[in-house]
Amino acid sequence: MTRTHGYLLGNQQDEAGERFDAFATLFDPTTFRHLERLGVGPGWLCWEVGAGGTSVVSWLAKKVGPTGRVVATDIDTTQLTPAARPPVEVRVHDVGADEPPGEEFDLVHARLVLVHVPDRERALRSMISALRPGGRLLIEDADPALQPLVCPDEHGPEQQLANRLRNGFRELLADRGADLSYGRRLPRLLREAGLRQVEADAYFPVASPACAALESATIRQIRDRLVTEGLATDKDIDRHLANVAAGGMDLATAPMISAWGRKA
Repeated sequence: MTRTHGYLLGNQQDEAGERFDAFATLFDPTTFRHLERLGVGPGWLCWEVGAGGTSVVSWLAKKVGPTGRVVATDIDTTQLTPAARPPVEVRVHDVGADEPPGEEFDLVHARLVLVHVPDRERALRSMISALRPGGRLLIEDADPALQPLVCPDEHGPEQQLANRLRNGFRELLADRGADLSYGRRLPRLLREAGLRQVEADAYFPVASPACAALESATIRQIRDRLVTEGLATDKDIDRHLANVAAGGMDLATAPMISAWGRKA
């Protein structure tokens, strides 16, 4: 994540850990499949950008072993403390403003980061510049504009309320500089940056318990903002959280688009 005024989803709030756990459940299998395909192994030097939680960092640490190194960076490393032991090095770092934490990385990976970074172009250039020749870049980001609904099957008042609150969430993100259609551009951006062997795919979870956990934690985390900015009432939010807890809605996330390539 990058350092912006009034960032909506800070790592120090109680709900942040719940959100990271939900992200791990939802997206780790896809991320790990791509990392396996890219060949991550013993001795690799990896940069995990905007790491947030520990699940990907810990997986990389096991893969690179004692002869490798994983540099995990974020503007707020609150949630990374448990992983801060060799071969993992944790650093406070703003990918949209700071120089890379080294160079000649075998792998640079960022998940659900650049959509929130105001200066995405600089951040992407920074990550590519940090790769060694032949190094791999894997960027995974959401594209809420492709699928803006938390309840794609909007068949009743509970789903309508959920989608109204999701629209409010999207407004809050956009007001803070998030690019809600960034994910779809990743393959082109990687090619234009000179990467080779660029490929991409997308993952779109629907009706998972982890989607419900993510929704509950997110709404609780942004509750005050939704109310303050007139996007929902406390009564709306209480009703929605009760609906989520009841387990009768099929909740989804925005598609996560993964794009990867190799530096020439």
